[in-house]
Amino acid sequence: ESSVRGIIHTPARPTGDALALTHGAGSNANAPLLVSLASAFCDAGLLVLRFDLPFRMERPKGPPFPAAAARDREGVAQAVAALRKISSGRVFAGGHSYGGRQTAMAAAEHPEMCSGLLLLSYPLHPPRHPDQLRTSFFPEWRTPALFVHGTRDPFGTLEELRAALTAIPARVDLLAVEGAGHELKRAGRDVPGLAQTILTRMLF
Repeated sequence: ESSVRGIIHTPARPTGDALALTHGAGSNANAPLLVSLASAFCDAGLLVLRFDLPFRMERPKGPPFPAAAARDREGVAQAVAALRKISSGRVFAGGHSYGGRQTAMAAAEHPEMCSGLLLLSYPLHPPRHPDQLRTSFFPEWRTPALFVHGTRDPFGTLEELRAALTAIPARVDLLAVEGAGHELKRAGRDVPGLAQTILTRMLF
């Protein structure tokens, strides 16, 4: 049975489009980056659902278990389906780090799942292990995507990410956030500005 746990941001002037947004491995739907981006997207007219992945619904702390990642992808698909029931336009899906990776993998498994992807700090490889690339599914990827990546992210440099993106047959774009690390904290000072840039680049 499907259960989605999250917070809905309902816009005052809806565009009809919607976004399901989820968190990274060490966080939850109340991560400051998600809260501030969701508010800014909502101000711009998007219906936004910030949601917890299944691993986080099971326990309040601790990282996800790799063996249960398929359940997290199922959780992404359920959140998008729930959003589709209450929105009239296109539905986008996105997430930070682990959440973005599972969202992209879910979209590769179900190309019709959403209209586009927003991937914040995609964890291209574990820090200090550039040989362990998390790109095996890239050739199956058919959904347009915007990658938002800090120039100081230890999970992948912009050069490494650009090289990896050539394996994706879908239309992809990369938005660099100057001076930001994996948490995109630097972006926190001007989240409305970042959100606006994301929207102009993402609404494919």
